[in-house]
Amino acid sequence: MADKSAATSTASGAAGRAPMADQPAGIRNVVLVGHSGSGKTTLVEALLVATGAITRAGRVEDGTTVSDFEDAEIRQQRSVSLSLAPIEYDGVKINLLDAPGYADFVGDLRAGLRAADAALFVMSAADGIDGSTRMLWEECAHVGMPRAVVITKLDSPRADFDAVVAQCQAVFGQGVLPLYLPVRANPEAAPHGLLGLVTQQVGEYSDGRRTSRDASSSEIAAASDARNALLEGIIAESEDETLMDRYLAGEEIDQKVVIDDLEKAVARGSFYPVLGAAATSMLGAAELLELLARAFPSPLEHPLPAVTKLDGSPLPPLTCDPAGPLAAEVVKTTTDPYVGRVSLVRVFSGTLRPDTTVHVSGHGMAARGHEDHDVDERVGTLSSPLGKAQRTVSHCIAGDIVAIAKLARAETSDTLSEKENPLLMSPWEMPEPLLPAAVRAKSKADEDKLSQGLARLAAEDPTLRLEMNAETHQLVLWCMGEAHADVLLDRLKTKYGVEVETVPLRVPMRETFAAKTTAHGRHVKQSGGHGQFGVCDIEVEPLPQGSGFEFVDKVFGGAVPRQFIPSVEKGVRTQMERGVAAGYPVVDIRVTLTDGKAHSVDSSDMAFQMAGALALKEAAKAGQVVLLEPVDEVSVLVADDYVGAVMSDLSGRRGRVTGTEPVGSGRTLVRAEAPQVEIIRYAIDLRSLSHGTGTFTRRELRYEPMPQQLAAKVIADHKEE
Repeated sequence: MADKSAATSTASGAAGRAPMADQPAGIRNVVLVGHSGSGKTTLVEALLVATGAITRAGRVEDGTTVSDFEDAEIRQQRSVSLSLAPIEYDGVKINLLDAPGYADFVGDLRAGLRAADAALFVMSAADGIDGSTRMLWEECAHVGMPRAVVITKLDSPRADFDAVVAQCQAVFGQGVLPLYLPVRANPEAAPHGLLGLVTQQVGEYSDGRRTSRDASSSEIAAASDARNALLEGIIAESEDETLMDRYLAGEEIDQKVVIDDLEKAVARGSFYPVLGAAATSMLGAAELLELLARAFPSPLEHPLPAVTKLDGSPLPPLTCDPAGPLAAEVVKTTTDPYVGRVSLVRVFSGTLRPDTTVHVSGHGMAARGHEDHDVDERVGTLSSPLGKAQRTVSHCIAGDIVAIAKLARAETSDTLSEKENPLLMSPWEMPEPLLPAAVRAKSKADEDKLSQGLARLAAEDPTLRLEMNAETHQLVLWCMGEAHADVLLDRLKTKYGVEVETVPLRVPMRETFAAKTTAHGRHVKQSGGHGQFGVCDIEVEPLPQGSGFEFVDKVFGGAVPRQFIPSVEKGVRTQMERGVAAGYPVVDIRVTLTDGKAHSVDSSDMAFQMAGALALKEAAKAGQVVLLEPVDEVSVLVADDYVGAVMSDLSGRRGRVTGTEPVGSGRTLVRAEAPQVEIIRYAIDLRSLSHGTGTFTRRELRYEPMPQQLAAKVIADHKEE
């Protein structure tokens, strides 16, 4: 932490010297989180301008911001991927990680949390908190990540700073207190300054410039309640147990002591200051920079991920030491059209240098089916990215973040370590993609490039899962939501020149027979010369679920020659794979061959295969075929307010709720069984239904008969196709 002598404080705005950025103590890794539209990217622009990293702030609406540089981000006017914007303030290097706020891109959000040592929650003064932000706060609390809140858009006509603060306190609990209050010329005007509650100094902003003055007596009086609450909150977190008694006794606590305790409480994640900002006027930029540099923890103060040997045996905990063994992790993978693959890497221990060989191991390669999960790769150029710009650097020390070009095998979540001392870092939790999208190449040229393009997409995005369904023969992209799917297909087209089109998803069903039936299969063709002749009579009867297929020979008197009986069975099995009603495999039946006819010349293996297949098709016409649909076990975690709506919705999907149980504070786990065909879009529908507070998991349970009316429609649609 910074030297706090001579009132070098978060709240005072004094500019004391901080640790230099060439040591871990002089680095801050901060991820900006919040719902889409809260103003994260615009806030990053203001901080870049305030520190001189850029001369003029870009605008999201114009597609000119540093953070949002992808084509999809510019078109959609929202962040869809994690970006890095390093700045320097008072000798401290602050790595700003701008994470997307839309729920579909939670993979990049989780990557930002992994790379950061603290989180800055960005709330809109006009919109407040959404359900996903509440869940994210709980997630940060679970891992003990230090947090602060900045309320943006104070210049919006709908801004209500006090209301959002009250909402934060109600949702996030104790320790969330304003550090500054907005200052206005009149109640209707936009704020032009911020009053520091500890120092009672006002920072005023005009034309992007900040000046400081003492607060007036009326301003001090109006802020007295908020100031007392802040001081009590800070002193309650003090390691000095006598401080609260002295404060309650009326003693004036030294400002430096209060500031020192404030910074310690923020760094250890037990106090969460609230600031206000209006990025377009630069309001709050200086105060926020001071907070990030002085109060947020350095990498030395944040626990490092656990490490093991490659065989899983434990190793001693790492320390954030530039001279220690190399331990780094790929937190994001992108592809640049000019330099190829670019890996964004957080170095946790040691020092990473160009033109050295590192060992690459880990979960990213294994998860994507690479047989060789451990390879050696040569590190090329190191650079410090500022949006899409890459600035070459000579090395990267423990605690810092760097981009590496052309690591051919390393993928997101893989570990980089010394060739002589390979190790593996514990992975971070990634969400399971639960929205399927079936696609096919638009042309033969696209088909030739499709597999390579998809492999590159999967390397970039660990929340994408590729599946070639062996039963439906469809290529399925499992995504986080519709917006995620749209971005993936856009990248496939713009980056890799592959165009695909989406097609209706086919759920892998089964067919079976409802009752015993008989059928006659006749394949007789004579067109001159050697003909084809095969006739068989069969009985088909259903078996209990899971029994598979049985073939019984009850032919007497050689009506079907012995050498052709296996041919009948083969024909039946072939037709079972093709289906007899809707094109799905037939399961759980017994087929008995009872009679048949043969010709001494024209009968053949193929003729009796055809006869067996035709007999099964005829049996389907004569008997009742039942469609079996897959049923999943669904576990939905949702806020208590939406439990009733979720249960009602599941019932409308032909689901059966099997139980509920409380989970933590204000949330319930709903367990149900539902047909797969009814929950294809559940990832989207649940998000809407629960206002972003609901998540779910699913696993295949069994097959059940589909209602006759629905089955008839599936069969009719198949015949139409």
